[in-house]
Amino acid sequence: MKGIRIFDLMSLVLGSIYESLFLTLVKNIESADWEEQLSNASRHTPIYTKAGVTVFVIFVISVIGYLVLQYVHIEKMPPLMVVLSISTMYLGIIQLIVLTIQVFEFKPGSSDYADLLLLILPACCILMAARTILKKIHEWNTMTMEKGKIEEKPVLSLSEKILKNANLWPALAVLLMFPLLGIIIMVLVLFGQAPDSIIKAWTETSDWALSQKQAPPNVYYDEHYLCTVAAGGHRRIVKPIRQGVRHGHEVIVNRQLCIANAFEEVLQEKTPRFHRAVRNFYDRYGFPIAKLIRKKWQADVVYIIMKPLEWIFLAVLYLVDVHPENRIAVQYMGKEVNGIPGTMGK
Repeated sequence: MKGIRIFDLMSLVLGSIYESLFLTLVKNIESADWEEQLSNASRHTPIYTKAGVTVFVIFVISVIGYLVLQYVHIEKMPPLMVVLSISTMYLGIIQLIVLTIQVFEFKPGSSDYADLLLLILPACCILMAARTILKKIHEWNTMTMEKGKIEEKPVLSLSEKILKNANLWPALAVLLMFPLLGIIIMVLVLFGQAPDSIIKAWTETSDWALSQKQAPPNVYYDEHYLCTVAAGGHRRIVKPIRQGVRHGHEVIVNRQLCIANAFEEVLQEKTPRFHRAVRNFYDRYGFPIAKLIRKKWQADVVYIIMKPLEWIFLAVLYLVDVHPENRIAVQYMGKEVNGIPGTMGK
């Protein structure tokens, strides 16, 4: 029995950790609500953050109900407490099933079976709950001496008449589940949660099965240092001017980015060996720094720091190029102006 309990706890803990890692690393989920613009392949949270407390509390209560049933012997538990504990497990399992429906994207005939891993945790929880409930029913049915003691007390006797048939506990738990959920919601309202947060948790989202919101399209950064700045900073500071194309993806372009890319083009044309050295240096240090720029103020700071270099690049362009503004204008456009081939971005 002790081995089963340890196995169950490990299944709960490790299953929760693995599922969280799967959603974060495989599905690229971030803790951002639907109205926030994300980048690249990132996806919005499947649980509305403002209703997250409600979801979390229900999961915690369901685990507590399971632990009570698992670790407290039936002779120390009133029958009503057993039924309430079963109800909490029902709530947790139903919520876990809803979460699985929300993020499950496997389609019949698809060759990508990764999403089937999402079925493991709810399946384990259902089996654990069923086994725990059957164990309690068996314990109650074999506890003849304790039943006799209960019948001697009128108050407990009334309870016993209602709950004496342990085989009905799972069905009674379904009936008690709804008032229990109502009590949980009323208590959470006192702590700032909306009364309908149990619904909004799944519908006030984007990208998922139960979502009812449309998120803004993702911005493609491609982890390019200045692309990240142009797309990620405050508009009044970084001054984006248009959409561009880089490696087949749309990116937001500002003048600083175009000047830097035009300067790199000139280096490549005039001094290819020096250009390779500069590109290798940039690839080694620029990309890792770009990954750290995740806040608007960080992009703003980088933009300001890069201003002196931008002026130097611009001065070089005006010194060596016959049509410097044309070269700047066609960056990330794929067009040709006055013989200057447009670039899709390096």
